[in-house]
Amino acid sequence: MYTKINEKDSAMKLGAIYSKEKTTFTLFSPVADSVFVIFYDKGNDSAEKGRLEMMRGEGELRSIFSATAEGNLDGVYYTYEVHTSDGTFGSHDPYARACGVNGHRSMVIDLSKTDPDGFADEDRPKLADPMSMVITEVSIADVSAGASAHSRYPGKFKAFTEDKTLSYFKDMGVTHLQLMPSYDFASIDESDSLKEQYNWGYDPYNYNVPEGSYSTDPFNGAVRVREYKEMVHSIHEAGLGVIMDVVYNHTFNVHDSCFYKTAGNYFYRMLDAAKYSDASACGNEIASEKPMVRKYIIDSLCYWASEYHIDGFRFDLMGVLDIETLNEARKALLKINPDIIMYGEGWTGGESTLPESERGMKINAPRTPGIGMFSDDIRDAVKGHVFYMDELGFVNGAADRGEELKQAVMCAKWAKSPMQSINYLSCHDNYTLWDRFIISNSHESEEMRIRMNKLAAAILFTAQGIPFFLHGEEFARTKISEADGAPVENSYCSPLSVNAIDYDRAEQFSDLKAYYKGLIALRRAHKSFYLDTVDEIKKSVHFMDDMPDGVVAYTIDNDTEKVFVAYNAGKNKITIKLADALWEVLADESSAGDKALYTIKDQAIIPGVSCLVAVCKC
Repeated sequence: MYTKINEKDSAMKLGAIYSKEKTTFTLFSPVADSVFVIFYDKGNDSAEKGRLEMMRGEGELRSIFSATAEGNLDGVYYTYEVHTSDGTFGSHDPYARACGVNGHRSMVIDLSKTDPDGFADEDRPKLADPMSMVITEVSIADVSAGASAHSRYPGKFKAFTEDKTLSYFKDMGVTHLQLMPSYDFASIDESDSLKEQYNWGYDPYNYNVPEGSYSTDPFNGAVRVREYKEMVHSIHEAGLGVIMDVVYNHTFNVHDSCFYKTAGNYFYRMLDAAKYSDASACGNEIASEKPMVRKYIIDSLCYWASEYHIDGFRFDLMGVLDIETLNEARKALLKINPDIIMYGEGWTGGESTLPESERGMKINAPRTPGIGMFSDDIRDAVKGHVFYMDELGFVNGAADRGEELKQAVMCAKWAKSPMQSINYLSCHDNYTLWDRFIISNSHESEEMRIRMNKLAAAILFTAQGIPFFLHGEEFARTKISEADGAPVENSYCSPLSVNAIDYDRAEQFSDLKAYYKGLIALRRAHKSFYLDTVDEIKKSVHFMDDMPDGVVAYTIDNDTEKVFVAYNAGKNKITIKLADALWEVLADESSAGDKALYTIKDQAIIPGVSCLVAVCKC
């Protein structure tokens, strides 16, 4: 079960704290001379129906304004009117739990009425071994809005309540779905469902409210809340965990942000009095090290984990956040869910005023135990540099990257534990894995690119650490522009025709999909592929010497089994001598799974651009 936060009994909570008898509004505003709560009966296009002046706190609480409205305000919309020396600003509530269409007006909500049946008492999906986790990244729009999905709720939270949506992921054998931004973001006009529009959502507007365009009624503030919970509950009932993609490193802009309107520049890192630091490469960056910003981030994370039963968080540009905030957040989240998952991008998008020694970056991973980071090491070693198409990887032409690959397969050298190394080949950013092969290896046949894809996947699912893959990678997902027929690298605002999952490709590339499914089953059936500690990996994994360029071969030898793994990126087959014993092959160039395909003895023959995995029947 999920530990529930009792907001009324915990430390100072901001926003609208509701009860049937009264609602207390609390706002942090270090710049305000006075603040009013403005009430409305609708989330848009209605006149003010009342206001309440907020009282300033005293002493250390001088920046805290509060007011209490008597009666049951469930469903009442509100904004703050903040009077400062620089002018008067109307703003939605930074701590809003619900909102009207497009998020401009916040809404008081009785959250207990939004729980679907069984949600309050549901059990957490729990793995027997946390290291057996397999994560796939999904977009709510991409999964269900395309024609091939045949969903009753295209592009909606409720698509994940459909059996056919969830059965796909269960059948693949993944354990967790990482949802791309599903909080309320600024780039979509929720009021116009007929308008063709798309965005990934890395432009936060209401951090603690679900995105309205993914609900069936964005005008009713309670609907998006309930439907988000229905989605999570259905995913949990399918036995899968939910990881939420969160973006605390920047706001969609500065001057329209509720942070700026209520707190001036307090939430932002500044280069000087007028210029914003921009480590996010989005025009601003959040000053997570400031006390009330740190509190906001931790409160927000705990709210999602408690109220929505979120099982983990993926942090966008985690290097912009400071180490202390990340560690304090983990400490708070563990009280709600002892199995909480935290990982993110251990880098920034630009220079920051925050010293490098204080950033949540890969180099500082030993100082954030329990928090994982994406391994761009294995990503680039396998397929080539993410930005430079002529810098190839091990599987598609750079045979000399074997030593680099060995280190990545052993677990990224910056990781304090294998749990910290989130291994991946592609994600929503940059080209899909298949499109990378189309660009870098255009001279190769489709058959050869499929072999490269299979080999890359074999490396991913046999490497130490936690595997992560982009939904659709398993059937050669492509993002082709209708304008010029070329792959799109950054499809954040490309049309749905580019981004939507084409499930017809699952049939077209059924052999590749089956290979991914088999590799996942193989991995999860053998503990040797997800060892618990770096010391155990060093003790158990032994690379074979004198291998030609383009070949990496090794054994994993521990108390329970002995496994042989070979990756051959060369075009010619190779033969490797094995210990004099019978070996059961679990993966070769064609198939993979948790059952023996056939047996070999004394030697292994690995065709070009393929892998072989075998378990010794010693």
